[in-house]
Amino acid sequence: MKRQCAARIVCIVVMLTIVFTVFSARLIDLQIARHQEYSRLAAEKNTIRQVIPARRGTIRDCHGEILADNLPMRTVVADGSHIVDPTALAKLAAPYLEMEEAELRERIRGDRKYVVVRRKLPEGNAIELSRALQAGGLKGLYFEPDSKRSYPNNGMLCHLIGFLDHDGEGIQGIEKTMESQLDGEDGFRHMERDRTGREIVIYRGQEQEPRNGADVYLTIDMGLQCIVEEELDAAVLELQPETAVALFVRPATGEIVACASRPGFDLNDVGSAQAEQMKNRAIIDMVEPGSTFKIVVASAAINERVATDATRVFCENGSFAYGGKILRDHHGYGSLGVHEIIVKSSNIGSAKLAMMMGEQRFYDYVTRFGFGRRSGVDLPGEIPGVVHPPHRWDKLTITRMPMGHSVAVTPLQIVMAMGAIANQGRLMKPQIVSKIVDEKGVTIRDFQPEVVREVVTPETAAYISDALREVVGERGTARRAHVDGYAVAGKTGTAQKVSPKGGYMEGKYVVSFAGYFPADKPELVGLVLVDNARLASSANYGGLVAAPVFARIAARAARYLNLTPTEEGESTLALNTEGDRTR
Repeated sequence: MKRQCAARIVCIVVMLTIVFTVFSARLIDLQIARHQEYSRLAAEKNTIRQVIPARRGTIRDCHGEILADNLPMRTVVADGSHIVDPTALAKLAAPYLEMEEAELRERIRGDRKYVVVRRKLPEGNAIELSRALQAGGLKGLYFEPDSKRSYPNNGMLCHLIGFLDHDGEGIQGIEKTMESQLDGEDGFRHMERDRTGREIVIYRGQEQEPRNGADVYLTIDMGLQCIVEEELDAAVLELQPETAVALFVRPATGEIVACASRPGFDLNDVGSAQAEQMKNRAIIDMVEPGSTFKIVVASAAINERVATDATRVFCENGSFAYGGKILRDHHGYGSLGVHEIIVKSSNIGSAKLAMMMGEQRFYDYVTRFGFGRRSGVDLPGEIPGVVHPPHRWDKLTITRMPMGHSVAVTPLQIVMAMGAIANQGRLMKPQIVSKIVDEKGVTIRDFQPEVVREVVTPETAAYISDALREVVGERGTARRAHVDGYAVAGKTGTAQKVSPKGGYMEGKYVVSFAGYFPADKPELVGLVLVDNARLASSANYGGLVAAPVFARIAARAARYLNLTPTEEGESTLALNTEGDRTR
């Protein structure tokens, strides 16, 4: 009997030991092994995970002037467990939230602890609503920090700065290309409120501070940008063109200091913009450059020693039969040197220089100057243009491409090519971003000038520069590009518009002037391009339309930059009526 009792006791003890061991193991599992998991679940059930939004970096010009900023706003959230009367709350809050009362009432019904009611609420509305809720004794709506992208200059620099989509992501301009630098990383905070809606600080859970985006400094100088935009707007008002572009760069560094395209749009009202207004025509429009392209063949011929200053080219007295077609000059010329071919803008002389070089060598220089290739500028959507290789040329291409036909280029490519002449033969990579600075003010990247290649020797560049300077002189085609007190070098261009159906459009022209100043020590190189101004054909020339706009910009820019005058006296040059039309 005693043995049976002892056996039972042992059995009970063993069973109790097993039970307590199981319970102990379970407690250890719950409180130690799985503590973090269950703590997280408890936190998720009883607390709110509040996002702490990161500040998007600003965009600034080279002097630090803000071009894109963030306006303080509020995100309104509802905690259903604190809402006693949804109908009364909706009636009070709807006007401040600019929402329909019925829609708001549906959103705040139920006991969900975190419901986003309205994003991007202006700060003023949030303050007024908070006061109204307090006065009415209503609870359940709370305000979290938020922001809205703001552009202080509205439409100025619209094509370069770009804008954000509804998710706050850059989709055009610098906002897109610098998205990874501008965009920060949101932080978060786990928090719990009492029945009155106040946060219980002692129960505040895990918290992570946001990482704000970096500030992007551009090479743009807003002083110069204002000058360019004002003069371009005045030209558009006077000439009523389809489109217009003005672009200025520092030739020694490739820094873009001003760039404007028309039509434009308001960055603070993107929803009202049409597709045509949003195109950055400096990098996505293709045009036949006309006579501005003649610097390529002239530079190539001199650089390759196919021609020298003593070389004379017979220009057929203005009419040259080749490939079954007649190539004409605006005036009949006999024999011209390379210098005179540029100054007189002879189509026939340019064609013959290319023929002397041969197709492949001429094509090589076209690409060396950057045509037919993307420049690599930090802007989205840049196109390479169209430069066909020699095996795709027809019989006329060797005579048409030297004068800027049978080739399609972007305004930026024209400026950078002209800049290579101004920069002693060195082609620079265009630069739009100067530096990136983090939220602590530390420069995390500094962009340096980048030489793409030496296109021609400094001696060749100096020879061409001397001719381009004379283009703006008494004998040249761009007298109206003259700036009192400063030597200007440049080239006009007038090309008939290409028809989408093939051939050319009668009576419609793309006219331009590309140049730099002061000619002896260039500070700026620029282009003014006007597409189909509403003028008679007899007046629609690069020298008469684009050159004066360039001169007005250059004169104001010289004063703004406080450049030392390089020439004396007022201009006594007569009105140029010769032009440089290439057809």
